[in-house]
Formats: sequence, C-alpha cells, structure tokens
Amino acid sequence: MAQRIKYFLLNNGPLLTTITIFVLVYFIGGRLYPAMQKPQVFFNLFINTAALLIVSIGMTFVILTKGIDLSVAGMIALTSAASAALLINGVNPVVVMILMLVMGVVFGLAMGSIIHYLKVEPFIVTLMGLFFARGMAFIITLSSLTIKDPVYRYLALTKLHIPLFAKAYVYIPSLVGPLLLLVAIYLANFTRFGRTVYAIGNNEQSAMLMGLPVARTKIAVYAFGGFCSALAGIVFSISLLSGYGGYAPGMELDAIASVVIGGTMLTGGVGNVIGTLFGVLINGTIVSILQFNGTLSSWWTRIGVGALTLVFIGIQSLFYMRKKHS
Repeated sequence: MAQRIKYFLLNNGPLLTTITIFVLVYFIGGRLYPAMQKPQVFFNLFINTAALLIVSIGMTFVILTKGIDLSVAGMIALTSAASAALLINGVNPVVVMILMLVMGVVFGLAMGSIIHYLKVEPFIVTLMGLFFARGMAFIITLSSLTIKDPVYRYLALTKLHIPLFAKAYVYIPSLVGPLLLLVAIYLANFTRFGRTVYAIGNNEQSAMLMGLPVARTKIAVYAFGGFCSALAGIVFSISLLSGYGGYAPGMELDAIASVVIGGTMLTGGVGNVIGTLFGVLINGTIVSILQFNGTLSSWWTRIGVGALTLVFIGIQSLFYMRKKHS
C-alpha cells in the first residue's frame, strides 16, 4: 500500500501541487476580499481566461513533444483582424469561423513541416510565425475594427445561467475551453495519437525505432496548436466584438507559463492537460486578487506568474529525480 501511494505521488506530484496551490491562492484571496467568495467570481475565471485556456491546451501537446510554439498570440491577433474584416464585408459568420480554423490548421501544418523535415528549431520557426501572423494582422487593419454581426453579438452577450447557482452565469464563448479540454483529455489518454505524443517527448529516436508515426504526429501537434490558436482568436473576437493586430500581447508566454505551472515539463514527455487547466486558473485568480485590491499594478500578475513558473520548474525537477532514483 505504501509503495502504491509513493508511486502515485511520484507520478502525480506536480499535478497535485498545482491543484493545491490553486486552492490555497483562491482561499487566501477569499479571506482577504470576501467578495471573492461569491460563485460568480469563480465562474469569471473561465470568462476572463477563455482564450488563454484554449491556446494553453494546444501548447501542452506541443511542449509534450519537446517543442514550443511562440506564434499563438500572433494567430489570435490575425484571426480577430481577419474575422472582423470579413464580417464587415458581409461574409457569413459561419463561413468566417470555418475559414479562420482552416487558416490556423494550415499555418500549424506549415510550421510543423518546416520543424520536422528541415530540422529547424521550433523556437525559430514559431517566432517567425509570430512575426508573420502579427504583421499580416496589421496589414489587414492598423486600427480596431468593430464587429456588428448579429450572430457574433448574440454569442458575445447571451448569458447561460448555472443551474446550481441562481445568480451565476457564463457566456457562450466561455464553454469552448472546457469542451476542448474534454476532447484533449481523450486525445492524450485514450488514443494512439496521445501515446505517440508522449513517446516522442520521452525519446524521439526510440519512438521512430518502435515504428510510431513520428513525422505525422509532430506535424499534427503543430496543426492542432494552430487550430487552438485560431479557435482562441474567434473566441477573443466574439468576446470583445472587435478585431485588431495588437490583441493578446505576450499571451504565448502566459500559455507557456500556465502549461509549466500545470506540471508539464519543458523537456517533454511528462504532463497533462488537466494540470494546464489549473495553471490557467491560477493565472486568472492572481488577476482577480489584484482587481479586488485595486491599488496594485497589473505587472504584479507577471511577477507572481513568473515566480510560480520558476517554483514549479524546481518542483518538477525534484519529482523527476526522485522518480529516477526510486
């Protein structure tokens, strides 16, 4: 029994630590500011971090393969700007959404192919992807474009009340992240694709010798990341009812931090999307505490997330070494 508990803790220690930190941070916030104890404040975390959760899920798969994707924020900006421009020109909103998702997938496929076949470092390829996407967004428009499409307005303004909490609600775009999370959990844990992702992260050469579809999976991971980025861009443009090339500055770093805080190792092969969810919620909780305080600079969020990221990298290393020597 003791051995089973030890094995469980070694394999799930980072995830349990992340959940514990989230509960503690939220509890402390609730004690400092009683208004945070209202159920709506908790659901606001999903409203305020809707786009971040989506891109962080895609980023989790990329990091699991020992990669990185710095293009996500640029794709959000490009998607929002392109969506707004197309809607203003009378294109059907459903067609716009499909086009944006296809654009994201193709963008990810292109980056994944360059990374795998040309053996270029993911950091360089995706950084160029960031510059390209952000630049294209500003070519489309140099100013913010307002979205007046009735479908987008309906999706942005419709409140969905939570059955067990009479006064609590979320907006329709807030549900996209949790639904995508369920899909990601299935992909990571119950499909050959998920097993191959972990195998590539642990040792790509061994995965190839085992006959696993390494090339196809790596490219698919970046395509999935592009899909998530475009989807986040759609959610972003719906939530703000506008498009602009300057949206989501630095969100790629927030996504990486959320993934690391969630227990996924930057060295690949270890981690899960459930931890990413709590990493995003920790980020959102810190922002909520600062908002309730009202006197602290928003840059304290960066300081807090940066400190937690360093702490969790240390925790991951400790668990990894303990597991290696056990």
